[in-house]
Order: sequence, then C-alpha cells, then structure tokens
Amino acid sequence: MTLPLASTAARSSDPAASSPLIHDTVRWLERAVIGLNLCPFAKGVHVKGQIHYAVALTPHVDEVIELLREELAALVAAPAQERDTSLLILAHCLQDFLDFNDFLGQADALLEEMELAGTVQIASFHPQFQFAGTDADDVTNCTNRSPYPTLHLLREESIDRAVEVFPEAESIFERNMQVLEALGTKGWAALGVGPGDGDGGGGDVDTAMRAVAP
Repeated sequence: MTLPLASTAARSSDPAASSPLIHDTVRWLERAVIGLNLCPFAKGVHVKGQIHYAVALTPHVDEVIELLREELAALVAAPAQERDTSLLILAHCLQDFLDFNDFLGQADALLEEMELAGTVQIASFHPQFQFAGTDADDVTNCTNRSPYPTLHLLREESIDRAVEVFPEAESIFERNMQVLEALGTKGWAALGVGPGDGDGGGGDVDTAMRAVAP
C-alpha cells in the first residue's frame, strides 16, 4: 500500500510517529468504509488521492483547536480536485468518547468563528463511538468507529454534489445498520481495522455484502 503524505502536526517533527496512524486509518477506510460501502462517496476521493491526512500528536485540546483551525484554512484554500476532504487524526487527545463528543461543540464554534459554517462540515469518528440508547458492544456502533479519534472536514458543495448523484442518501444509515448486523462483532474484528492490526483480515467483507443483498 502506498501511503498518502502526512502532515506532522501539533508541534512535532517526527514523521515516524504519524505514519502508523495514517496507515491504520487508510486500512480502516479501505476495508470498512469503502469495503463495506458504508459511505458510497468515499471511494471516488480515495482513488483520486483527494483525501488529506493530518495527525495531531499533542495531548492538549487547545493545540488540537489550533491545528483544526490550520486544517480548515488549508482545506478551503486548496482546489477541491487536489484536496476535496481532510481527516485530522488525534493520537493522544480526547481518547474518551464523552470528552470527544463534548469537544465537537468547540469544533462547530470554530467553524462559526472562521465564517465557514455552510462551507465546511465537520463529521467525527471515534473508537468508542456509541449511539444514544445502544449498548457499548452493539455492533451497529461500528459504523462510526475508527482506529483513532478523527475529525472529518468536508466541503458542503462536495456533499451537495454527492447527494445529487445518490438521491437516496437517507437510506444509507438504514443499510449500514443491516450490513453491520449481518457482519456481527466477530466479523468486524476479523476485518482487522483497529490500531496496529496489520495486513491480515478483510475476508468477511464479501460475507457481509452477500448477507444483505436483495
């Protein structure tokens, strides 16, 4: 696998510390997000090399905010054909899901401060993600689980174009629930999309897809 270039972020000059996190995130993207077709729009930007990856090595929330500010500014300054979307991966900060969830309010406030609300949207993924009303071990939570806490910066205009191409976007959530329920917790684990899971796994993607096929 050829890894995309990393931003060595948050006052660190050690690219070796960033590379494993990006490797794990790309593997999760390819096997889970694209492999299970959890997001029909992800494959296009991935194969075109339009996803920018940045890693925050800092454990400090205030530094994450400043890095997020930099990544937002860089995204809107870049041509969409070169950088359509960005993933900011948090190596040591906001490892607790409740803390991460609370932080999202600060992220949205930053969008307002930078006058980017309506231009950029921030989605989020976390290894402990849990839908309200579900148990922690409910496999459907895996639709929003990533190897590391991750902020996904999306251009609103790209979302609008994707919805035009895929008019039944509202059905994605329901389909994803069916896919994860068919896959099961053992199947999800077999995908090998956790931190440092290496290059094994991946064999249960076809099984899950067949299980939910009409």
